Amino acid sequence: MPQSLARLYIHLVFSTKYRQPFLTDAIRESLHAYMAMVMDNLGCQALLINSIEDHIHILFELSRTIAVSQAVEKVKTVSSRWMKTQGDEWTGFTWQAGYGAFTVSASNVQMVRNYVENQREHHRLQSFQDEYRAFLDKHEVAYDERYIWD
Repeated sequence: MPQSLARLYIHLVFSTKYRQPFLTDAIRESLHAYMAMVMDNLGCQALLINSIEDHIHILFELSRTIAVSQAVEKVKTVSSRWMKTQGDEWTGFTWQAGYGAFTVSASNVQMVRNYVENQREHHRLQSFQDEYRAFLDKHEVAYDERYIWD
């Protein structure tokens, strides 16, 4: 086969350090736009980015030329630096060290998009920690509770 082709959808989830409520309405829209630009520069099209105060969800198409870990490291590093320049209330901003990245089949992209769009309503019923544990369990990811929170 002379051509390398791929279409990989990723649902990425990570929180602010110690789940601090840094992602307020005052910064949310600008942060999402900035992160989408970073993803686009990596060749990873962001299909949807949404957050509530303490964590973010990014549904994106992974470029065939970059590893998930590289995309995550870049978007977290660059956006963290950017956040710190947005005003005094964000100078102490940091993302958590870890992340969750889950594959999404093409047939489920719309369902995940709907889920990401409705974060505010969803989190009236469930905490970020419970949501994250549910993702890990659903995707059969083994984890040690002592090491997934910071």
